[in-house]
Amino acid sequence: SSFNSIAIQSDGKIVVGGNCWSCNGTSINHILRLNGDGTMDVSFNPGTGFNNLVESLAIQSDGKIIVGGGFTSFNGTTRSYIARLNTNGSLDNSFDPGSGFNTIVHSVVIQSDQKIVTGGEFTSFNGATRNSIIRLNTDGTADNSFDIGSGFDARVLSLTIQSDGKVISGGDFSAYNGTTRNGIARINTDGSLD
Repeated sequence: SSFNSIAIQSDGKIVVGGNCWSCNGTSINHILRLNGDGTMDVSFNPGTGFNNLVESLAIQSDGKIIVGGGFTSFNGTTRSYIARLNTNGSLDNSFDPGSGFNTIVHSVVIQSDQKIVTGGEFTSFNGATRNSIIRLNTDGTADNSFDIGSGFDARVLSLTIQSDGKVISGGDFSAYNGTTRNGIARINTDGSLD
């Protein structure tokens, strides 16, 4: 078992995700929440949880949790590599990514306007070509105003957002939209290379 991602809520509780099935003998299925003192928060109930690893977590301003990883379902409902959970651990059905990604999501970050930038190994989202990076609207649909062109030529492993909204991307790639960028690139808020 390993934990790949940790996010701290505004109330000090800690959401933890990874490649883990149990914690102290309790089944957790890749995600759990801890109280500030490190004990399990039993009010967080993800049911049967995710069917595979959690790679990245981000907490929205309303406390809902964006989760990316290698899973294809949450608590018996199909969610291909991305999902949003309510504060009690249940699936938020108002976040609907359709058929989702075609493979693993490594990083999710939330902009100040609550849109979600997602990076990973994927080459499509909901049936449309998206190479390793995409921005999603708050309802889980693709934000087509974030125009990545041909995107990255290999996977994105890490993302962070600057105070001006530009996105720093790190990964195994050597180009973004046809321009050489070895392992790190900064993307403007409209999806163009900075």
